This record gives sequence, structure tokens and C-alpha cells, in this order.
Amino acid sequence: MKNKTLKNLLSITLLILIPMQFSSCKLLKEMSSFARCEFRLSSVDNIRLAGVNVQNIRNYNQLSASNVASLMRAVSENRFPLELTLNLDARNPNPSTATLNRLDWILLIDDIEMTEGSTQRTISIPPNGGTTTFPLGFSFDLKQVLSGRSADALINFGLNLAGAGNKPTRFTLRAKPHIIVNNIPFAYPGYLNIKTDFVSGS
Repeated sequence: MKNKTLKNLLSITLLILIPMQFSSCKLLKEMSSFARCEFRLSSVDNIRLAGVNVQNIRNYNQLSASNVASLMRAVSENRFPLELTLNLDARNPNPSTATLNRLDWILLIDDIEMTEGSTQRTISIPPNGGTTTFPLGFSFDLKQVLSGRSADALINFGLNLAGAGNKPTRFTLRAKPHIIVNNIPFAYPGYLNIKTDFVSGS
């Protein structure tokens, strides 16, 4: 009777451990796939400085008189908002799909920290070199970030943010990606410094 009970316990243990082993292998495979994904900032769109569209504005001379007046009036007030959209490319060189569930981020312009936050979206990145592009919208008070700067300095900082071809060359996105496997969240260890060239998490 004792041997039979022991055999039953061993069978039950195996029934528990085998699925756990398969689940663990799946988890390791998905985490490995995700860790090797590559990210870059592909473009910047919809740049608005205190409500004025400055997407293709390089300097003061390209602003209309009414836009200059609007910006000068806005910068004299309590807030001077900068709004923009960064398009983030994610490329997956692996043979299995990677799923991005959340992205913690810190946005820098000219190496100055502008704002930070977290985006919770489910993004599938197809395998074998597949690329997914998803937009990240930002809005923050430039007057607060660059406290103490003159009106001209604030306006000039907000101009020429879109480089040639709308390339975000002045931007850095420090990002910590997350995935979910079996309803358990896993965060990438550390932040990636994402710019206009692909950077890998491996």
C-alpha cells in the first residue's frame, strides 16, 4: 500500500512539473525573442508650440507675424506647452513573434529631460525582421522644464525639432519595455537609449 501511495504521489508530481517545464521553456523563448528586438525613432510629427504648428519651421524668419505674436503672448503666460508625436519602430529579427505590453519612458531633447511616463498598449512585432511602427504622443510645459530661460530662448528651443526628413535627431527616448507571459509581467532589465539608429536589447 505504501509503494502504491508513493507511486501516485510521483505521478501527480510529474503531472505538475511537466507543464511547468513547458511553460518555463515558452517563457524563456519569448523573453529571449523580445530581448533581441531592435528599436529606433523613425520620425517626429505634429509639432505644436503653444498651439502654433512649427513642424517645418527652422527659425524665426519662417514664422508669420501672427505666429510670432501668438508665441510671444503665450510665453508671457504661466504655461508654454510643447506637443509632438514620436514614431517608434520596433524590429524583430527572431523567428517568433514578440509582444510589447508596456513601455516606461523618459523623453530627452538636446540631452535635457523633458517628461517621463508609461504607455500601456499591446503591440505585436512580427518575426523574421518584421517591423511595427507605433506613435507616442507627448505634451509638456516647456516653460517649466526650461525654467529661467528668456522668451526668445524658449521659442528657439521649440523650433527646428524636426530635422531633414522629419528625423528626430535632437531626441532620445530612454525606454524600458515590458512583456506579459502567462499573465505575469516581465520588465526589460534597464533602459535602452533609443535614437534614430536601431538599438538592440540583447
